[in-house]
Amino acid sequence: MSSPDVLIIDYGVGNLLSVQRGFEYCGAKVEITSDPNRILKASHVILPGVGAFANAMEALHERNLTEVIHEVVKKGTPLLAICLGMQMLLDESEEFGITKGLGLISGRVVPIPSTTASGKPHKIPHIGWSELYPANPTNQWNSKILETLNVEESVYFVHSFMALPNDEKHRLADTFYGGNRISSVIGRDNIFGCQFHPEKSGPVGLKILTQFIRL
Repeated sequence: MSSPDVLIIDYGVGNLLSVQRGFEYCGAKVEITSDPNRILKASHVILPGVGAFANAMEALHERNLTEVIHEVVKKGTPLLAICLGMQMLLDESEEFGITKGLGLISGRVVPIPSTTASGKPHKIPHIGWSELYPANPTNQWNSKILETLNVEESVYFVHSFMALPNDEKHRLADTFYGGNRISSVIGRDNIFGCQFHPEKSGPVGLKILTQFIRL
């Protein structure tokens, strides 16, 4: 059996079919599996995720997939983590207590502030379309998966917690919710994470998926 262009890790958590359809629309051959051998042979790997951080990490551990993901990264295989998957790249999350993450990007996951930057209460979770901005001061995208995007293009978010990388260079794009700065794309080397759902973000999201499979 030949290796797929894109392999989506199935650990019982995540909107796998919509991610699959998004990549297939971009022309990729896609496989969904929890088989470590298949994951390690793939040319591009996706870590999806929805729901609670602790439950998702437990599901990875139960299927012995945490070390497999680390091996994927060590091999230099492009890895894209989506929504909760992006948060799991970090060291730990404060959701319902402290839970250790994959530790692939140094940092932690914390609640989105319950008030706006001016101190007014606002709705949590952050649900809907928000614009993307470069996280670096030169006002340029610092990521190959964002190269074809224009600044202020919008993508679709659904989340109550946000990633805080320890190193600013790992913040590739931000959005603002109630004036609060939120990491939207993080990454280092062959690892990328999107807090939003590119597979649900229309033409903008499809541009990101297309760029990823070109890596």
